[in-house]
Amino acid sequence: MDIIKELGDSRLYNLHSHTQYCDGKARMEEFAEAAAKAGFTHYGYSPHSPICVESDCNMAESDVPVYLAEVDRIKRSAYGEKVKFYASMEIDYLGNHWGPAIPYFQDMPLDYRIGSVHFTPNKHGEFIAIDGAASDFIRKMHDYFSDDIRYVVEKYYEQVHEMIAAGGFDIIGHFDKIGHNGSHYAEGLDHEEWYNDLIDGVIAHIASAGIIAEINTKAKKVHNRFFPDERHWKKVVDAGIPVVVNSDAHHPTLINTDRDYPLNILDGLRGL
Repeated sequence: MDIIKELGDSRLYNLHSHTQYCDGKARMEEFAEAAAKAGFTHYGYSPHSPICVESDCNMAESDVPVYLAEVDRIKRSAYGEKVKFYASMEIDYLGNHWGPAIPYFQDMPLDYRIGSVHFTPNKHGEFIAIDGAASDFIRKMHDYFSDDIRYVVEKYYEQVHEMIAAGGFDIIGHFDKIGHNGSHYAEGLDHEEWYNDLIDGVIAHIASAGIIAEINTKAKKVHNRFFPDERHWKKVVDAGIPVVVNSDAHHPTLINTDRDYPLNILDGLRGL
């Protein structure tokens, strides 16, 4: 599916959201109702995928058929007459044995796939979640990474590059996510030259792979941060990368939160 073509000129869409099947805070039908009331044209469900390590945030493999059936039901419901709904998944990359490209995810009847990195391996090969609260990240830096922040950041972006090379997904999720917690651990880290060189390398790889980048607005209200950071938007646009603006909503009231600002900035960067 060409999701950019599907969206057309619409600005009322959200392709990244989480419900009761992972760490979302409401049922899928509540999100469908919110999307219809807000006049949305397109809405995608994207639970955190099943993964091969322990996680409280990811959906259970046994819930996958139930989730897919619920998307089909909503598509056929009265809400589906107003909004075009999609079955997607935010698929975690954990090395070449687990990620969007493996047959398990490729064989799922998904409308599109989001590829994201939330886990980084330490020097013992253990995959450690680097998302979540900054205080947890700082503790994990000591407990699992010997307080080597440069190792964590470089390994994170190494995972991002490996995921892009492996393929199998349409949209790359919040590709600079490590910059947020990383800068809580080492203030100013995400403005250092070596860090920005890593970002530039990822942007070039996304462009060459022909995938879509998202601007993720989830953290703007609480942490005053977009993913990727606003400083990088012009580079993304200049590289010719298609962009969608997603709220990464975990609650129905947040499906359109803070999306207007990046949409307007993107119009300016594109000369619209």
